[in-house]
Amino acid sequence: MKLLSCLRTALCLLGLLAMPAAAAYPEKPINMIIAFTAGGSSDVQARIMQKYWNKYAPQPWVFVYKPGAGGIIGFTEIAKARPDGYTIGGLNVPHIILQPLAQNAQFTPDSFKYICQVVNDPQCIAVRKDSPYQSTSEIIAAARKNPGKIRVGLVGPLSGHHLMFLDYGKKYPDAKLTSVFYKGAADQNAALLGGEIDMIFGNINDVMRSIDEFRVLNVAAEKRNDFLPDVPTLREAGIDMVSDIRRCFAAPKGIKPAELDALRVLFKKICEDPEYLADMKKAGQPAEYMDGEAFAAYIAGQQAHAQEALSAAGLLKK
Repeated sequence: MKLLSCLRTALCLLGLLAMPAAAAYPEKPINMIIAFTAGGSSDVQARIMQKYWNKYAPQPWVFVYKPGAGGIIGFTEIAKARPDGYTIGGLNVPHIILQPLAQNAQFTPDSFKYICQVVNDPQCIAVRKDSPYQSTSEIIAAARKNPGKIRVGLVGPLSGHHLMFLDYGKKYPDAKLTSVFYKGAADQNAALLGGEIDMIFGNINDVMRSIDEFRVLNVAAEKRNDFLPDVPTLREAGIDMVSDIRRCFAAPKGIKPAELDALRVLFKKICEDPEYLADMKKAGQPAEYMDGEAFAAYIAGQQAHAQEALSAAGLLKK
């Protein structure tokens, strides 16, 4: 009996040795969905990150572009993708908060599992260099005298730019600006340079592309930005407004915890890589890492502000 027991044990061990080892995730390329056009800020950042993903991960990304409707098309693709760990994508905030509140979007912020935040891009107020306006206070004064005459360019409705416009309108209802929406920052910048509009609310990364031809009046941030250290914040100008666009990466809600954890580890390594940070700075991308759990909490904290702003503007869906 003892001999038989030993034989059984030996056979079991041989069977275990013969079994293939569990494959490490990821075993195959991962689809990376970008909800905006190639060459835009979101794509540029993801391309920088891809370079370092290839340094740390065993499989590459395959870029899949799903632009349109202010990101809704691409965000929906991410939310509805098979949650097998092989489709992830970039999200923009506050877009993913605003869009379900005002439109029949097929996702909510709870449709995703957040890997991490990678960018915090403050918005700013910019005019053309030959503009008569030397300060934001001058713009407000002029808008009070001639409500609706000053035209401000914004990238897309239900975007961070739009939310800043709504916040401004609530703070200065007697200094009305006229909003003009554009599909992308390239169109917005071109419109300002061509005299089609008088000013823009734009995020720093996009404004920096035409910085030699713009005058940036103020940055809508808690503190001065490293890319524009000589430009005062709106609060320094006596205007209590903070507004930014944040970019993160996420997976569909049903992703397995082990795969989500693996993604979070990989992205954290990238975000701490000094060469990655140098490339981000060179590209004018305001890098700021926040882990996935903290970012989910941040989004939850922004929900009430977004709902209040849309409600005051009559934009909440019925």
